[in-house]
Amino acid sequence: MAREKTVVKGIVLRTVDTKESDKILTVLTPGGKLPVIAKGARGRKSRVTACTQLLAYSELTLSESRGWQYLSEGSPIQLFEGARRDIALLSLASYFAELTEAAALENVESGEILSLLLNALYALGELKKDPALVKAAFELKLMSLIGFEPLETLRIARKYAGADTVTVYDPRPVYPLGVLQGVQTYPPLEELQAEIEQLSSVALAIPAADIAMEAGDSRAANIALLGAFSQLSAAPLNGEDLEKILAQRFQGKVLELNRRAFAMGREAAKKGGAV
Repeated sequence: MAREKTVVKGIVLRTVDTKESDKILTVLTPGGKLPVIAKGARGRKSRVTACTQLLAYSELTLSESRGWQYLSEGSPIQLFEGARRDIALLSLASYFAELTEAAALENVESGEILSLLLNALYALGELKKDPALVKAAFELKLMSLIGFEPLETLRIARKYAGADTVTVYDPRPVYPLGVLQGVQTYPPLEELQAEIEQLSSVALAIPAADIAMEAGDSRAANIALLGAFSQLSAAPLNGEDLEKILAQRFQGKVLELNRRAFAMGREAAKKGGAV
């Protein structure tokens, strides 16, 4: 029986070489993060070499077999050559990809995160924007999109939350530029939190950014939120299981950092009355 094929647009966040000439890709699509096997992608005659590079944004034809997605065809849309030709820009672009991979989830709508990453890469390589400004804007917007910020958390809750929704978020506002310039107003925090609680079966506010900084790196905020979530009875995996996953994903000092952030997130959840 012929495999059913689907066509998606996505950007490669990570590549892992496997076997003689294959790759395992982590691809971000509008529908979420997706693991993809690209057979023969490293071969000299491969027709998918370009679209299996890190940071390649392409139209991909996929077929599923035994729970895995296999790359059948690929057509590059944007390779961000401007960022690739400069080692400093490439390093920053790779950092954006790492943050995006940590923030995005499988089978969870990620169109806005995908657009954010594409716009940041375009600003770096093609528009030649100040890398420091692009980095700051990307980090702030990503924090808001993944629920670190209450106004964006509420916007997503209004769209997707239901009777069984568990919401874990950082209550510290990230003010848009218009608010900082005084041309817009930010809603009262108490009202935002009240509506988040109303839309959720459980709503837990955790100072994830502060915890991450105390643990040693602001990028560990998502791990702090994960630790807080693991403390809830509704979590599909317990803390011990998630710590094993961390040990598989990270090594050395990075592992120790994430373990600290995870443990601190759990402790914050306990103090917040997590059930």
